[in-house]
Amino acid sequence: SREMTLELLLSVHDRKCLSCKRSGTCELQKLCNDMGIDSENRYEGAVPAGKKDYSTLHLERDNAKCILCRRCVAACQQQHVAVIGANNRGFDTEIGCAFEMPLSEVACVSCGQCIVACPTGALTEKDNTQQVIDAINDPEKVVVVQTAPAVRAALGEEFGMPIGTNVEGKMVAALRRLGFDKVYDTDFGADMTIMEEGSEFLERLKHKEDYQWPMFTSCCPGWVRFLKSQYPDMVDCLSTAKSPQQMQGAIIKNYFADKIHEDPENIFSVSIMPCIAKKAECALPTMDSTGTGPDVDVVLNTREFVDYMKS
Repeated sequence: SREMTLELLLSVHDRKCLSCKRSGTCELQKLCNDMGIDSENRYEGAVPAGKKDYSTLHLERDNAKCILCRRCVAACQQQHVAVIGANNRGFDTEIGCAFEMPLSEVACVSCGQCIVACPTGALTEKDNTQQVIDAINDPEKVVVVQTAPAVRAALGEEFGMPIGTNVEGKMVAALRRLGFDKVYDTDFGADMTIMEEGSEFLERLKHKEDYQWPMFTSCCPGWVRFLKSQYPDMVDCLSTAKSPQQMQGAIIKNYFADKIHEDPENIFSVSIMPCIAKKAECALPTMDSTGTGPDVDVVLNTREFVDYMKS
């Protein structure tokens, strides 16, 4: 019964496993291996259209790899966003947004929980690794990278270490060997954010009748987008401070550029973050403090970084 169910799933599945980002970590692939499913499928026949959605800056959807498990739908509902669900019925059922709208036009907050929940390669982060490789190979570019604190505790398990192992030293050594000119810690940006938010809070307290309360942090772009889309009446509660990533990016393109006597245009700033919301944040037009381009040029998430190292 389980073999037949898997064969039926495979009969409408885009079986490009060798080139799939989830090859080796795909639950469908593992189940088929465990059950000894042969590549020759006895249920070959019609295949659904399998629409693709590449409209956002942070994730990609390929419904040809979707098995309609609805885990992403449940994850989106758990986040109290609920912008995706099952469209159509029967053989034509597919996961998408209401009225076939692209993800870029709905209230997706870029949290990435749908990607975490997806058992196959139907949902993946938008891969920006090639842009980083191109910058490292450009002799005119000074390539600077900052890493979020969470990354050093998440990398180890991908290389056989116990979950939560702090691999900060190994991570920095790997980044230098990959070709990055400078490696910095986003903790510095977090310290600046705390000072900025603390100063703002004290200033608001002095004139508390002029402000809406309480004051919320603006550190997370996913949270900021969630508040703006779900509770627009509370937007004035947000701190005006940038996130640690963007503060550090501004420091790199300004203070650091000045220190090394380099044109900010020649500095390529990379962030390695645990969250894909940062991908959308760095592309905001307001995140250009020098007028030469984004303060953070490219964001890689932890999984992209792992794939980059392994390649």
